[in-house]
Amino acid sequence: MLEERKLQKAKITLMREPMFALYSGLMMVGRTSIADDVPTACTNGRDEIYGRAFVRELKDEELNFLIIHETMHKAYRHLTTWKKLHDENHQLANMACDYVINIKLIDLDPHERYIAMPRFKSGDKQGKPMGLVDAKFRGMNAKQVFDILKEEQQGNSAGDGDAGGSGEGMDKHEWDKAQEMSDEEKKELERDIDQAIRQGIMNHEKIVGKGGGEIDRDLLDLIEPKIDWREVLREFVKATCTSKDTSSWRRVNRRFLSSDVYMPSLIGERIGSITIGVDTSGSIGAEELVDFLSEVKGIAEEVKPNQVDLIYWDSDVASHEIYYENAVSDLVASTKPRGGGGTSPSCVPEYMKEKNIKPECTVMLTDGCVGGDWGNDWPSPTLWVIVDNKSAQATNGKTIHIDSSKN
Repeated sequence: MLEERKLQKAKITLMREPMFALYSGLMMVGRTSIADDVPTACTNGRDEIYGRAFVRELKDEELNFLIIHETMHKAYRHLTTWKKLHDENHQLANMACDYVINIKLIDLDPHERYIAMPRFKSGDKQGKPMGLVDAKFRGMNAKQVFDILKEEQQGNSAGDGDAGGSGEGMDKHEWDKAQEMSDEEKKELERDIDQAIRQGIMNHEKIVGKGGGEIDRDLLDLIEPKIDWREVLREFVKATCTSKDTSSWRRVNRRFLSSDVYMPSLIGERIGSITIGVDTSGSIGAEELVDFLSEVKGIAEEVKPNQVDLIYWDSDVASHEIYYENAVSDLVASTKPRGGGGTSPSCVPEYMKEKNIKPECTVMLTDGCVGGDWGNDWPSPTLWVIVDNKSAQATNGKTIHIDSSKN
């Protein structure tokens, strides 16, 4: 039972260390066990299993790193949130999740006072880190890393990683076992993780003081109230309805009250036109595009614009489709996306100016990887709908985010 005691001691040490107070509650979520037939470690997003021989040979700092690594897989709900990535390419999905975690851990303790990535103890890789590390993935989520890895794979290029790494993961991700959990088990796990994150934040604030020390932004995002992007999109479009074509006595027109004249207010039921700009630089998936356009179609049928200008763009405008009134119902089925080059939103307002397109509002769908180019001189109120890139915030208009894993 030496390995069990070693593992238990490591967890207790980590939970008492202020640096890891944020993860103290998360370390208690699920079951922790040791097995003889596990080479290194594995998790199904709830439970952790550690290999006996592996635990035995690890230094204390290396075991600490491994424990926090498995804990963060649970915290970020990797094995449920990114199931679609696993279905597309399980190897790249595994790599993406590890890249996200490992760079965070190295940044958390760069001098390896408490945690150190496990290293190979023998063979031709002796002394090399076992995990995947690359500083270029700092601040990214698993989807963003996955897309880069897929592009590199297609281009037959390899990212060696400036902090080293074996090119292999140091643990196993049990995606199938994560899916075997019942709906009730998954709901219970969600509640346990949410509560553990909140408890960890409280512990952190008790130790370093409220507002003191940096808290992992990704953890905070996990417990923030979720706003449905569809509702925000709908309200934004409806709020720009400036055409007033129907009178109603339900609301008195205040302009005439000073003259003791009671007149009905005019209620807008139609708008002139709306423009939809879709980033086709390669990062927006077909599923997200269909979901977005379906929502746009529903909104357009409700507010009845005279015209919908659907513009596909990358570094330039690649295609411009126009839908008039009743033809909006065919938008999703008949549209033909074009593009696939760079990403430069400024081409859209320039094109709109050239074509004298002056809509009531403009809605831009993008991944937000625009290199600071959010365009200028937009001819109408603009809403940016950004997919899988919470760090991106447009410098003009209003920004909302879509998490494609939860659509």
